[in-house]
Amino acid sequence: MSNLLIEIGNTALKAAWADDATLGKTFRYQGEKYLDFILSITLRKKAEVMVISSVNPLPEAETDVLKTYCDSLLVLDANNRQWLLNHSLPSYISFDRAAAITAVRHLFKGKGCTIVDFGTTLTVDFITEEGVYTGGNVSLGCRTRFKALNRYSRSLPLVNIPENPQTVGLSETASIESGVVSGIIFEIEGYLNLNPENIVVFTGGDANYFAKRMKSSIFVVCNLVLKGLALIACEYVQKIEK
Repeated sequence: MSNLLIEIGNTALKAAWADDATLGKTFRYQGEKYLDFILSITLRKKAEVMVISSVNPLPEAETDVLKTYCDSLLVLDANNRQWLLNHSLPSYISFDRAAAITAVRHLFKGKGCTIVDFGTTLTVDFITEEGVYTGGNVSLGCRTRFKALNRYSRSLPLVNIPENPQTVGLSETASIESGVVSGIIFEIEGYLNLNPENIVVFTGGDANYFAKRMKSSIFVVCNLVLKGLALIACEYVQKIEK
């Protein structure tokens, strides 16, 4: 079975083919013509099930086009909040977070988990040993913090994530680098101390960068959201077949 999984985020689109719950080739696209990019993936192979998680509602005209490139289409966006409620999740969380929670419930079944996603936003979510979602927080992601300092100050430069940040900055650039990176580390350590018995799962573009700077043992699953979408596709197939 070849299912196509698509995550349309704040800054980029990520996609992957999957056979049941096993991920295959992955893709990444950053631009405005995301519909053309999706269609280009399906030129040589038609998806049996296409699952799309989107931070913004997809126009009906686009979903009508996508339906012709797969046998079944499942769109997870603001118009499908009932899916969240059906899976014991609050209706306000984004579907990338929901997919990550779905994956962690499967990968670490029977374990309490703290999930940290390092993307445009920094999200932290908690689930119990029984897989019950107990809440989570959202703040600015690492690169977003650098951009905000540059944009909302009169003189601070825009800097990138440093390879080896100083503990305390000894220049303007180093102060910004250390302030943002150290601030995130202190923030995450505070969250981990709330449930020290939990398994900690990092995902997102900066997951490896921060994992190696943490004192705790960390599981890094870079394609956690796509893994969750693969599981959601499998569940969707089962419902279709009944």
